[in-house]
Amino acid sequence: MLFLLSFLSGLLVCNAIPHLAAGLRGEAFPTPFARPRGVGRSSPVVNAIWGWANLFIGLGILPRLAMLSALPPLHNSLFLCFALGFLLCGLFLAWHFGKMRGG
Repeated sequence: MLFLLSFLSGLLVCNAIPHLAAGLRGEAFPTPFARPRGVGRSSPVVNAIWGWANLFIGLGILPRLAMLSALPPLHNSLFLCFALGFLLCGLFLAWHFGKMRGG
């Protein structure tokens, strides 16, 4: 269960980045609340809130995981699950938005 939570934390933190960046720049960007879902664009305010929620939840999971492990972070399998979740989410977002924008 801890590995799954660590992986989920990595996904959420990575997913927060494009939404926060778009929201802070005042740009519309796809969110799960847009029509069609994940393709249509949501307002900058919705993106800022969605990005903040992802970051808040993703980072909120980390202290609980760190308390449960005595290993240094780079040698910790929970950290590796976090990094894998972050990487896979980043690759998916690059593929998805690259396809949407014709790249």
